[in-house]
Amino acid sequence: MPEFSQLLPMFLLLLAIGAFAGVISGLLGVGGGIILVPAFFYAFSALGYGSETLMRVCIATSLSTIVVTSTRSAHGHNKRGALDWQILRGWAPGIVVGAVAAVWAVSRLQTTALQLIFGCLALVVAAYLGFGRVEWRLGQAMPKGALRAALSPVVGFLSVLMGIGGGSFGVPLMSLFGVPIHRAVATAAGWGVVIALPSVLVLLFTEVADAPPYTLGAVNLPAFITIIAMTLLTTPLGVRLAHSMDARPLKRIFAIFLAIVALNMLRKAIGW
Repeated sequence: MPEFSQLLPMFLLLLAIGAFAGVISGLLGVGGGIILVPAFFYAFSALGYGSETLMRVCIATSLSTIVVTSTRSAHGHNKRGALDWQILRGWAPGIVVGAVAAVWAVSRLQTTALQLIFGCLALVVAAYLGFGRVEWRLGQAMPKGALRAALSPVVGFLSVLMGIGGGSFGVPLMSLFGVPIHRAVATAAGWGVVIALPSVLVLLFTEVADAPPYTLGAVNLPAFITIIAMTLLTTPLGVRLAHSMDARPLKRIFAIFLAIVALNMLRKAIGW
């Protein structure tokens, strides 16, 4: 069993990570996973738990928190009538297929490959946050038929590869097809549940060598518990801040921050 002196620094780092993720999520409406995965990676690495499978733990633990936060968010949005069940039901099967396929990939890819993937996709998300416009459109209604069948697994696959929920890809996608932003955010929370739940059920039985203490399968339990507790406390603070200030310049600042994190992840992946 690890000594208290080893667990205390990990616990303190996780408290700080959870507090920051909750505030940013409430303030800017971005999913916590885009923050949690790199934060877990740097925290566990700094504590000496770096390994060729560490990114699996970071991704799995992030997804485990998303099961709880997305379920809570989707329930709240649904009570207000904002969740579009027609979109959720139509897209869910393909998203699940893509998510499960991504779990298979995550369980076989080493940390370096997963860092490269995260870095590249995070740059795409950062670019959209920084330069995206609400008036951009690819269509006036969400795709159906063959296009939906092609896009929905991609959403699930890319989200799990990054360890994120439905917001980072779902909200821009639905907005580009004319879904009002509040309905898009609400429905993306439902996508988050569909993405994370089946993924975590598999990852709980995926063994990881040299994992941080108290890791079940690929999910680190202290990180899961601490992050959930802190985000429940700090997300409402972020929401209050969002209603008291203009979040648009803050979103651009976060886009720069995310781009720096992504580039640093890419730098580490290529060994610079």
